[in-house]
Amino acid sequence: MNPAPRSLTRIALGLCLSLGLAANALAAETTRYLALVDGGKQAGHQTVTQADDGSVSVDFIFKDNGRGPELKETYTLGADGTYRSYAVKGTSTFGAPVDERFWIEGGKAHWKSTSDQGEQALAPGSQYSPLGGTPAGFSVALAALSKRSDGKLPLIPSGTLSVRKVAEAQVQRDGKSQTVQLVAMTGVGLTPTFAWATQGENPRLFAFIFPGFLQLIEEGWQGNADALEARQKTAEGEALVDLRQRLGHAIAGSTLIRNARVFDSEHAKLGPASDVLLRDGKIVSVEAAGATKVKADRTIDANNKVLLPGLFDMHGHITRWDGGLHLAAGVTTVRDMGNDNTNLQQMMADIRAGKLMAPDVVPAGFIEGESNFSARNGFVIKTLDDAKKAVDWYAEHGYPQVKIYNSFPKDLLRDTAAYAHSKGLRVSGHVPAFMRAQDVVEQGYDEIQHINQVLLNFFVDDKTDTRTLTRFYLVADKTADLDFDSKPVQDFIALLASRQTVIDPTLTTFDFLRQRPGELSQAYAAVAPNLPPDLQRGLRVAEMNIPDDATAARYNRSYEKLVEFVGRLYKAGVPIVAGTDAIPGFTLQRELELYVQAGMTPSQALQVATWNGAKYSRTLDNRGSITPGKRADLILVDGDPTADIADIRKVALVVRGDVAYYPSEIDEALGIKPFAAPVPVGAQ
Repeated sequence: MNPAPRSLTRIALGLCLSLGLAANALAAETTRYLALVDGGKQAGHQTVTQADDGSVSVDFIFKDNGRGPELKETYTLGADGTYRSYAVKGTSTFGAPVDERFWIEGGKAHWKSTSDQGEQALAPGSQYSPLGGTPAGFSVALAALSKRSDGKLPLIPSGTLSVRKVAEAQVQRDGKSQTVQLVAMTGVGLTPTFAWATQGENPRLFAFIFPGFLQLIEEGWQGNADALEARQKTAEGEALVDLRQRLGHAIAGSTLIRNARVFDSEHAKLGPASDVLLRDGKIVSVEAAGATKVKADRTIDANNKVLLPGLFDMHGHITRWDGGLHLAAGVTTVRDMGNDNTNLQQMMADIRAGKLMAPDVVPAGFIEGESNFSARNGFVIKTLDDAKKAVDWYAEHGYPQVKIYNSFPKDLLRDTAAYAHSKGLRVSGHVPAFMRAQDVVEQGYDEIQHINQVLLNFFVDDKTDTRTLTRFYLVADKTADLDFDSKPVQDFIALLASRQTVIDPTLTTFDFLRQRPGELSQAYAAVAPNLPPDLQRGLRVAEMNIPDDATAARYNRSYEKLVEFVGRLYKAGVPIVAGTDAIPGFTLQRELELYVQAGMTPSQALQVATWNGAKYSRTLDNRGSITPGKRADLILVDGDPTADIADIRKVALVVRGDVAYYPSEIDEALGIKPFAAPVPVGAQ
C-alpha cells in the first residue's frame, strides 16, 4: 500500500505528525510549516493562525502517494496551557470524515468524535488527546508540559505524556540563528516519539522528522532539515543500542533445546519431541528427545512446546523502532518492500553490527515513475535508461528483487522486467496505473503485492487511474458481486498458477475497508486487551467513508470475498507469502488466522510464513526450516499453532542467531501485557 514506514499506521499518526504553534500570548500571529519528502519536495503544509483573543485555527494538508488527510482545527487554551475547547473537521488519509470536539462543562471533560464519546471528571492540568487532530497538538502539549514541575502531563481520556531532552543543535537562516532541542516524548504509542522543539519558557515544536520519509519544519528554516535529521538518527541510535543491550541475552557457544516438538516447515507437519543443538548461531543437530549427549554451555527445557523456524514478514517497511514488535511476535526476517535507500542501508548495517534489536532484513528495491502521485522512495524514473540504472544499483547492492509502483510508465514495464531478470532479480510490485494484473503477469512480474491490486484486474480499464483512492473504493464496492466461478476469474487464476506468480495478499491491512467509526478493528481485536488504552481507543477509528448500513454490508461482504479469493488461489496452486504492511508482529499473526479462514490448515499457514518466506526471499539456503547447518532463527510457542493457529500469539522464546529474546520482556518494555510466560535459558 505505502512504501513509507507504517510502524503504527493510523494509531500513532496524529502523535507522530504533531507540530504546530501553541497560543501562549494574545498577539495575532500566523506561522507556516512545510511538509517535505524525497529530499525537499513539498507534500503538504500547515498554517497556524492565532487571533487577538488567543484562539487558534489550523489549516493542515498532507498528500503522499495519492492520499492523505485534510483537516481544519480550532482550539482555545487555559492558563495552564491545556485545551479548554477543541474541534477538528475534515477527511482522514483514506477519505473517512473527521469530526471531533472537546469541551469543559460543569467541572467535567466532554468529548465526541465519529468513533467515540464520553465524559469524566476534569483532573487539574490534564490535556485532551485528540484522535484525528492536526500537527498542532504537540506544540500545545509541550507548552503545557513546560508549566508542570513534575514533567508529566495527564491525558484525557487516559495516559500520561512525558518528555525529556536528548540533544540540541544550532539552526541558521538569513543571518539569524537559534538553538533547538531534540526531545523524546513517551506515554503515547509503543515507542518514543522524537521531535525538535524551541527552547525557553514556552517551547513549541520546530520540526518533526521521520528519518527517510518526512521532514516537517517551520517555513524558512528548511535548509536545516537534513542536518537535524542526521543528528536525530544519531540520538535515536544511541537509545536503540541501549534497548538492544537490555533486552538481548547472548547465547554464544553451545545451547541445547530439549524436548521440543519441531515443526517440519518443508512438509507442513509437526514432529515428535526432539533435542536441537545450537552452536554460535547455527543449528548443529536435530535428534530424538534424549538422544543428544553433548554437554552444552546452556540448556533450554522446551517441555514439549512447539519449536518453529522464525517467521517471515514478507511485506514490511521497516523502521529502527519496529524490531521489538517483530521479535516479540516471532518474526526473525522481514522483507522490506520499499524504503529510503540510504536509510535502509544504514539500518541493515546497524543490524549486522548488532546495534539494533531487529529481525534480519531482505530488501526489495523500489522503483516508481515520475508523476504528481509519485511515492518518493527509492528511485523515481522517467526513462528506460533511468530504470536500468536503478536495477543496476539494486543488483550491485545485493537486492534479490525490485518492486515497481503505481506511477511506473506502463510502456517501460516489459523491458524493465526483462532487464531485471537478466541481472538475476525477481520483479514484483503494484499494478501500474492504466494496467491490469493480467498485463503485468504477462509482461514479467514474478509477484504481485496486495490482494486489492490482484482483484482490480476485473474492475479497471485503460482509463482507470488507480493512483488515487479509487484502488480501495473500487475493490470495496465491486468485489461483493464478483463471480469467482466465472470464466474470466478462473482463467486469471489459471494464468497465475501456470506462471507460478507469487501473491502477497496483506489481507489484514485491508480490514480498514469494512471498519466503521466506533467499531473495534478486527485486525487487532484479539490483541487489543493487551495494548495500552490510547492504542485501544485508536483501534476504533475508521479510515474509509462508509455512509450507511447498506454500504457497510456491501464492503464487509467484499472483504470476506477477498479472504475467500486467497483460499481459491492457494487451492489452485498459486504461491502465497505472508506479509503485513501495517503494525509489525500483530498483523502477521492475524494474517495467518485469515489464511486458515480462507481454507488452509494451520500447518499450511505456518508453512507459508516460514518455508515460503525463505523460498521467495531467496534465503532458503540458510533459514526457513529447522535443519542442521542453517541459522538458529527459532521461536518456541507455548501452545500448538498447528492445531489452533491463534496459539501463534503465545511466543515464549525467540532465538535470533546467537541472541535470545524473551517476548514478555519486550512487551513489558513497550507497555504491552505479555501473551506468554518466558521459557528461560538456563546453565548446564
